[in-house]
Amino acid sequence: MGQRLMCVIAHPDDECYAFGGALALAADSGVETSVVCMTDGQAARNRGGAASAEELGRMRREEFAASCKVLGVTHHELLDYDDGRLEFVEFSRAASRLVERMRRFRPQVVITFGGDGGANAHADHMVVSALTTAAFHWCGQAKRFPELGAVHQPSRLFYATTSVFLPGRHAPKPMPWSVELDISGVLERKFDAFRQHVSQAPLMDQTRAFFEKLGAKEFYALAAAVEPQPAVLRDSLFDGLSGD
Repeated sequence: MGQRLMCVIAHPDDECYAFGGALALAADSGVETSVVCMTDGQAARNRGGAASAEELGRMRREEFAASCKVLGVTHHELLDYDDGRLEFVEFSRAASRLVERMRRFRPQVVITFGGDGGANAHADHMVVSALTTAAFHWCGQAKRFPELGAVHQPSRLFYATTSVFLPGRHAPKPMPWSVELDISGVLERKFDAFRQHVSQAPLMDQTRAFFEKLGAKEFYALAAAVEPQPAVLRDSLFDGLSGD
């Protein structure tokens, strides 16, 4: 098997605005990618003309699939949790669903939000961070959910972090980054993926200044690894790793 990257997110459009560069770079490098999204985004402020929450959810599912196609994502899945209410999920059950998917897909690298909730400090992002972190560790423990497939321990867990803040929003408390990705070669694809989220078009205008200031970079903090190691600045999520 080659290299594999799993990305766990809360809402449709998280995959592109937060992780689009990493996913597109991985696809271009022949890395197999999987994106697991916990909700269909029915609580979004931007409704895209939807007459109901259910209609918006259907729209956003289609937009998510279109965005993943642009980014070259190999596998994508959208789960059935309620948007805006992830803090109320049954933690162990929700984490076990991620464990099952990690054991099936067997990624070397997992990426998700940090505990700060990302650029907009969203509570759903914070919960996704906690669930993914637990799943990353439990995935490799034989005593945890033995019924959910063969044990697999991903090699690295990264949190998305940032060097700038969204204007007019509550500032998160981001982790210092240990990976600085140059996404200049895939930046237009990242924006094209975002444009697939037609229902969220106003967000593109609201965040334009943020992305211009951020430039052609994505930042990630190494949150866990299988080998003890000093903190170093890398330019790749897979530096030193081989496929298995």
